[in-house]
This record gives sequence, structure tokens and C-alpha cells, in this order.
Amino acid sequence: MPNFLKDYWEFLRQFRERFETTGAVAPSSRFLAKAMTVPLAQREGVSRVLEVGPGTGAVTKKIVQLLKPDDQFDLVELNDTFAELLLQRFESDSKYRAVAKRSAVHVCPIQEFKADHPYDIIISGLPMNNFPPDLVRQIFQRFFKLLAPGGTLSYFEYMYIRPLRKIVAAPPEKKRLTELDRIANEYLDKYRIDRSWVFVNMPPAWVQHLRKEA
Repeated sequence: MPNFLKDYWEFLRQFRERFETTGAVAPSSRFLAKAMTVPLAQREGVSRVLEVGPGTGAVTKKIVQLLKPDDQFDLVELNDTFAELLLQRFESDSKYRAVAKRSAVHVCPIQEFKADHPYDIIISGLPMNNFPPDLVRQIFQRFFKLLAPGGTLSYFEYMYIRPLRKIVAAPPEKKRLTELDRIANEYLDKYRIDRSWVFVNMPPAWVQHLRKEA
């Protein structure tokens, strides 16, 4: 079975079993992966790169292609099945093997991840629309602690999911979604430098790009 079919099947299995932490309804398209990695593609010099919630590696594949010879690449994945898939890829795929010595997969929540040095680029695939507001705030706080001054954070969310959910949601869910909006907007209003629209994805998404103050 081709690798992309294996990945898709495993993604669907994990989606059914662990929806709260998988979140997406399908693996990210190559168009979304390209939009997520714009800061990485445009940067100059050596970078420390962190991917959070890589899943089956749809965006990881693009990151690997863009890494420079002296870059450091860390991946933080909570799902141990996805983490094992990624580890196997660093062993078996020639493009991944080329950066394997400079890469590491960490199986833990991002709140518990420890780093010796800050990161120039963080790329997140975490399904924050599924999380409680307190957890989302903790994640944003952790991202900005891990970012170097002038570093960028890129994350995606499906277009208009929260407004549409609010229309049909019960009051407790409406309250949760409203709080998620408030937390996200605190960071977007202060740090956003760009937003990319990606229509060729299931569902369509936009990518938020934020930069920590230098």
C-alpha cells in the first residue's frame, strides 16, 4: 500500500479513536502545508524549527524539504501512534534520513516540552477549536515562551468553524467558543503579521502567522 494511503488510513483510525486530540477531519493538503511553511521558506540564515502536532506528517514533509544544512528540527506529538509513524519515516525515507541527525521527535504535550534554546519558527497543527479555553491559553503562552525574539508562529484553523458552531451549539458550547475567540484575538491583535487563505483543503482553512516582538 502506498505511504499516503497508509497515512490516510491511520489518520482516520486515530480520528475515530481520539477525536479530541486529532481534531482535523482529513490530513492537510500540500497547499495548506505550503502556506504553513511560508516563514520557513522566506527566512535567512540558520534556524531552530519546532513543529507541534505534526500528525501523520503532511506538513512535516514540506518542512523537511525546506530545512537548511545547519537547521535544528524538533517535533512534539502527543499521539504515540503518529509519533511512531514519524520515527519510522526518519529511518526509511531518504529525504527524512538526510535531516535525521538534526531532528528529534518528542512524545508529550507541548505544555510539558522542555527546550534548551528558543525557536525561530514554530508551526502548529494542534486542533485548538476542540480544546477548553484554559488549555488554549496555556498553549499560546507556551508557544510564546518557546519563541525567540523576532520568531514566528504559524497555525491553521478551518474557516468560520467557530461562528458556524455557535449558531447550533448549546449555551455551554457557545460560551466555550466565545472564550476561544477572545483568547485567540488577544494574540492575533497584538502579534499577527499575515493570514493565508487556503481553499484547496478539506475543509478550507486559513493560516495565521504571528511574530514575537524583537
